[in-house]
Amino acid sequence: MKVNSSLQTTITEKSERGSIRDGFGKALAELGATNEQIVAVSADLTESTRLNYFQEAFPKRFVQVGVAEQNLIGVSAGLALAGKIPFAASFAVFSPGRSWDQVRVSVCYSNLNVKIIGGHAGLTVGPDGATHQALEDIAITRVLPNITVIVPCDENQTAAATKAIAKHVGPCYLRLSRAKPVKITTLDTPFEIGKAQLLKEGSDITFVATGIMVEHALLAAQELQAKHNVSVEVINMHTIKPLDTQALLTTAKKTGTVITIEEHQKIGGLGSSVAEFLSQEYPVPMQIIGIQDTFGESGDADDLMEKYGLTVQEIVNQAKQKLHIS
Repeated sequence: MKVNSSLQTTITEKSERGSIRDGFGKALAELGATNEQIVAVSADLTESTRLNYFQEAFPKRFVQVGVAEQNLIGVSAGLALAGKIPFAASFAVFSPGRSWDQVRVSVCYSNLNVKIIGGHAGLTVGPDGATHQALEDIAITRVLPNITVIVPCDENQTAAATKAIAKHVGPCYLRLSRAKPVKITTLDTPFEIGKAQLLKEGSDITFVATGIMVEHALLAAQELQAKHNVSVEVINMHTIKPLDTQALLTTAKKTGTVITIEEHQKIGGLGSSVAEFLSQEYPVPMQIIGIQDTFGESGDADDLMEKYGLTVQEIVNQAKQKLHIS
């Protein structure tokens, strides 16, 4: 695994940002123009999930089920059985949150070609509060047989992931954020399901991050290098399932210490997935940075990230502790 030359891995205040949900919505509309089997299914959150781009372009292939997330998945399962490729979108707390039984039985058990889009995931929905801050969705999806789980890091990667799951045959869960992170990838950056991206080579410690926390991992790596001469390897684990175990094995053998970083509960998410593999195949010192078994709350997104320990400084502090740096 090599660092791709198209990646924008040095982050500054002038780095361009982009909307993750716009990346999804525009890519889906683009796909709709080339594949008539693609159908968009909404649970009354059309504009928020950016299905409006598809609805405007292809109204006859847009289905509105209303505030009924179980029906969202049930209808999508039926469409898949009819040969369609349904993209079923809602907020992550509602789907897969409220629709988990239908995802499990109607989609995964039957191994149907349904694409489940969970928007507004994580703390960064801010004022929406704990009831709308999905912090458990990776855990409840990755445990299901047959499903692919992807958490893209920026707008461009979201577009690439959307196109990739459209080609992939089988159940997929695409976890999206309302945030506008730095564009780390470009429109030309290759994306392959199940293949992690090496963003920065290093020799002292490895950061394995996913979603919007990839930006934080890179910033923390920059600070550790500049202030403490620590060489950090940074990996974007955009696919949680199937996990790129070869990338993990290679980096663990290289640096000997791994920190995982996610905007999700520490239990059951990226960190758990990495620990499950490394503990059995190549045990190394590990630290999981995530939400510590608690619900979120209403507040400014940046303030919440600071309160719950999802900041660049917290990543730096955890790395220094692992490396015994004062």
